[in-house]
Amino acid sequence: MEKLANNLPKGRQRPIFPGHFILLLGLFFTTLSFAQDFVVEDGKSYILGGLQVTGLESYNEQTVKTYTGLRVGQPIVLSGDQLSGVIKKLWGLELFTSIDFFITNVEGNTVFLELNIIERPTLTDVKFFGVKERKVDELIKDTDLKKGKKITESLIANTKNYLTNKYKKQGFLNTKVNIATAVDTSETNARSMVVSIKKGDRVKVKEIDFTGNEMLSDRKLRKALKSTKQKLLGRFWKKSKYIEKDYQEDLELLVDKYAENGFRDARVVSDTLIKLDENNIRLEVAVEEGDRYYFGDIDFVGNTVYTDRQLAQVLGIKKGATYNGVLLRERIADNTKPDAADLTNLYQNNGYLFSQINPVEVSAANDTIDFEIRIIEGKETFLDHVTVKGNEKTNDHVIYRELRTRPGQRYNKSDIIRSVRELGQLGFFDAEQIAPDVLNANPNEGTVDLNWDLVESGSSQIELQGGYGGGGFIGTLGLSFNNFSIQNIFKGETYKPVPMGDGQTFALRLQASRTFRVYSLNFSEPWLGGKKPVRFNLNLSRTQQFLADFSRRGRIEIDKERQFSITGITAGLAKRVQWPDDFFTISHALGYQLYDFRNYNIGLFNFGNGKANSFTYTLGISRNALSGGRIFPRGGSNFEITGKLTPPFSLFSDKDFKALTATSNELTEKRDSGLALTPAEVQALENADQERFRLLEYYKLKFRGDWYTSLVGDLVLRTNAEFGFLGNYNPDIGNVPFERFFVGGDGLNNFTLDGREIVQLRGYENQSVTPVDANGRPEGGTIYNKFSLELRYPLTLKPSASIFGLAFLEAGNAFSNFQEFNPFQLKRSAGVGLRIFMPAFGLLGIDFGYGFDEDLRPQSQGRGPSGWQTHFIIGQQF
Repeated sequence: MEKLANNLPKGRQRPIFPGHFILLLGLFFTTLSFAQDFVVEDGKSYILGGLQVTGLESYNEQTVKTYTGLRVGQPIVLSGDQLSGVIKKLWGLELFTSIDFFITNVEGNTVFLELNIIERPTLTDVKFFGVKERKVDELIKDTDLKKGKKITESLIANTKNYLTNKYKKQGFLNTKVNIATAVDTSETNARSMVVSIKKGDRVKVKEIDFTGNEMLSDRKLRKALKSTKQKLLGRFWKKSKYIEKDYQEDLELLVDKYAENGFRDARVVSDTLIKLDENNIRLEVAVEEGDRYYFGDIDFVGNTVYTDRQLAQVLGIKKGATYNGVLLRERIADNTKPDAADLTNLYQNNGYLFSQINPVEVSAANDTIDFEIRIIEGKETFLDHVTVKGNEKTNDHVIYRELRTRPGQRYNKSDIIRSVRELGQLGFFDAEQIAPDVLNANPNEGTVDLNWDLVESGSSQIELQGGYGGGGFIGTLGLSFNNFSIQNIFKGETYKPVPMGDGQTFALRLQASRTFRVYSLNFSEPWLGGKKPVRFNLNLSRTQQFLADFSRRGRIEIDKERQFSITGITAGLAKRVQWPDDFFTISHALGYQLYDFRNYNIGLFNFGNGKANSFTYTLGISRNALSGGRIFPRGGSNFEITGKLTPPFSLFSDKDFKALTATSNELTEKRDSGLALTPAEVQALENADQERFRLLEYYKLKFRGDWYTSLVGDLVLRTNAEFGFLGNYNPDIGNVPFERFFVGGDGLNNFTLDGREIVQLRGYENQSVTPVDANGRPEGGTIYNKFSLELRYPLTLKPSASIFGLAFLEAGNAFSNFQEFNPFQLKRSAGVGLRIFMPAFGLLGIDFGYGFDEDLRPQSQGRGPSGWQTHFIIGQQF
């Protein structure tokens, strides 16, 4: 048997007739004599008498024969391109390590061949060492090292190069990757693979040196580098790791820094990386500054929609100013801010989508550059079709009524940006993925189509809690459906699991223990009537507190005949208005609350039997201009001013409230001093307060403002200010014992007896920054103020779960009356926290706060700072 040819990879070729000669030159020989004494003539056509495939382990012989295209009985020229073509075709499969043709016999004009193949081994398993277990699946996917893959030299080399470069890009310049394979006897011709990765430490930038810079100092140039920083003691917010991609981007920022200071010709001549040791490098950057330039004349060409004066006002660059290429580019089109006040947005907000604005240097005499701003305005553009997709649960009309982009309207980029904000505020869609697509743009016709591609997120929440407190088990069940559809409530086929899609809110909450019960129901329709953004809200609530006797050791006696209850109903309307701008909303609400005491007196109030009635009207003015989504706003502001008031009933009454108040104060002071009251005095005290508070009268003013500022990237600063005041019309009656402010703690308001407002102040125990009565019990403040600074950074903002961390500074206080109020007498705190928002469960979080001051409880006197406090957040507003 004589071998005709082989075609092995480089480095494993056989000495006779190597395969790459066959592929490049063909079989080139004249007449050969073989050991079997038969002769093959060059260029002669033979008949293929038979083909045998040997060496196969996992492939079928007939399959290989079919793939070669060689058939018994066909003519074949052994020295031509026919066999080399078959070899090339088989190599292309990358399944074999050796492919050889042999002549086994020649009978006249008939030749018999053997195709000998050695298969590549198959990958059965791969193990990674030196990386975290959770990263392994990602690496296997990226390197395509899946089971069944054929192991080739290129696969190993490519995998090694990919992993090395991957970690070098992350700053691990000393990364070493070793790949080894071993025979796996569990399968035929199989091998397992072990990938060992030694990343080492991240290489740090010890020094950044500049040469050629005379006009800008090294310090300014280092500051211009956004992500590449040299080692500096005490700097923790920006590490000095070296990332090649970031470094190259920083070099462009270096040129921009010069352009901002008038040096339009500045460039980076060279940059050199010098390795100091295994973990430290030095960067040497050579720059060429050029001359400083100034702006000369700036003329506008091609503008008809706006005058030169209007355009110059938006451009904001005066003749004689130091040349600033970055500023000029931003004033033409600032790509970092979708709503920037630049020339491009000026045109696009007025319908000229196809406008083109290009600054052109027309003269550079001495140190002065003259510009022409050449404008091609294009045709005025209108929206042809506006479509939405991705809303499987939410009905189309709920989306369309929020959109400010309607078919037939003039194209307006600001309307698109505002629509993105409005859709994000709904909470039905992932705010990070709201992406309007401009389609079918037709500059000749002046039309475009707009498609809103939405990704729905869970909008309903369930609250299921259990705990122990107040001497017994406390259970809570809360259901909140934020995309409810009440019109389909009697249609069984719409329950998935409840009727949804009309943007309404329906919430039910039940909380109960042996000592209290809380029921509440809330319904909200954001577009009452379906034509205008008028929100209707209805709330029903009832709270019951039963008298509990804890005096018996190990047992708690509950007397349900002695109880205190609050029953309330509130109905309100809120309308979005157009003045001062269309971010404003004015709301009105009417409410009634019945406070019912049945032989229940625990010291909160001076009467244990009787009723108090509260008829209220609430006026609210709010402005919500947040951007970036409801869960993690990145900019804008949200403020609200509310005034809640009752009718001045005492104005129409002939009761002697001054005498009633005097009686109440006198007997209360006697009781608080430790003297026992006679039965007649107890009755007189109860009667006096019952008459004073049978019809509650008060007014309550509140302000809350939140401002969000994007600092760097996703780092956001939230600034908060709050103020509240509870006043009275008639000083002879005084302040009501209800509706007061209780400051301190987590701010949760799950269960309250008297309509109190719980104000969050982290770093202090719940309600501990609240005025107390003579017995040391918190009686609530009538005035408070609070300020917060909070740095937020998102860890993930996926629809399934949004997580962000925060660090905060807070200060606040509450006071018994306006005379004691001092806005600068604040209780301070600082700390860190974490928030997790999951659509099915709402907001969950934890805060660790340190209070720097004493709280207001008497027992805290002399105790020093409040210290560290842990606060768990469940369902609190953002």
